[in-house]
Amino acid sequence: MIWDLACVSTISQPLKPPDENSKPAWFALLVRPRHEQQAALALKGKQLEVFLPTYRLRKRWSDRKKEYDAPLFPRYIFCHFGRNQRRAVLETPSVQQVVGFGGQPYPVDEHELFALQSVERSGLPAAPHAFVDVGQRVRILDGPLSGLEGILMSLKGNDRMVLSVSLLRRSVAVEIKRDWGRGLNAIPAAAGQ
Repeated sequence: MIWDLACVSTISQPLKPPDENSKPAWFALLVRPRHEQQAALALKGKQLEVFLPTYRLRKRWSDRKKEYDAPLFPRYIFCHFGRNQRRAVLETPSVQQVVGFGGQPYPVDEHELFALQSVERSGLPAAPHAFVDVGQRVRILDGPLSGLEGILMSLKGNDRMVLSVSLLRRSVAVEIKRDWGRGLNAIPAAAGQ
């Protein structure tokens, strides 16, 4: 695979426990291994909004090749729900827990989730990538990912943008064209970096 440009969202403020009366938010859910699709369908059956980002994976065995959609974040799906729906979410088959800290669920950063949804809608090739913390920041000015900011990376001559979900410490790389981006040397890095 070829990766060249990377975009990483970072949390600019320290994490605070969500307010008990807060409005619905996007949460990451840990599910049983290889049960992402089943959990997503079960949650949709409960009238909840679910996001399961996938990428095209090509497997090769000695006698055949197969191409299929695999989860970008194995064992994780994203679900939009309010505090009063948490029990129904946790009672869903294949769902093991809501991701958080100290036994307290934390919502996923809205900018990070928006970036992942933008990549999914764009149809550009994407694949899992090692989590990225720092690097040359860029802003995408053109193309289907216009407006996203992140970190420029290059691998084997191709441009990639890496999107990260800080809460999960996981990243996704999406192929882009170099002329879509512009360097952001004047923009300071997020606090703490």
